[in-house]
Amino acid sequence: MKGAKVACASKADRKLRYMENGKVIAEFDARFGAPGTQTRNGVFKVYMKHQNHYSTIYHVTMPYAMFFDGGEAIHYSADFARYGWAHGSGGCINVRDMNAARWLWNKIPVGTKVVVY
Repeated sequence: MKGAKVACASKADRKLRYMENGKVIAEFDARFGAPGTQTRNGVFKVYMKHQNHYSTIYHVTMPYAMFFDGGEAIHYSADFARYGWAHGSGGCINVRDMNAARWLWNKIPVGTKVVVY
């Protein structure tokens, strides 16, 4: 399918790869769920985007959130930017660079496939 876009998230590599037509276009460091709030494996689709989301569960901002599985989303994380790999997320896929998160948010429309493995 021409123009096919996919976000592939590898827990083993701790990477999020943005792909178009089967080719890796960009790769970013990614942080996943902490023990007890693991990011689920599977094939999902982005069903909602919110540029300035606020989590009422964790009381944190989630800039450039792209929701793909219930409350789980790909988004920028200030905690990841500040502390690196020291903590995990509440199940989301964290991106540590705000510009990268913004770039992804602009590239990924609702309906884009998200593969977590």
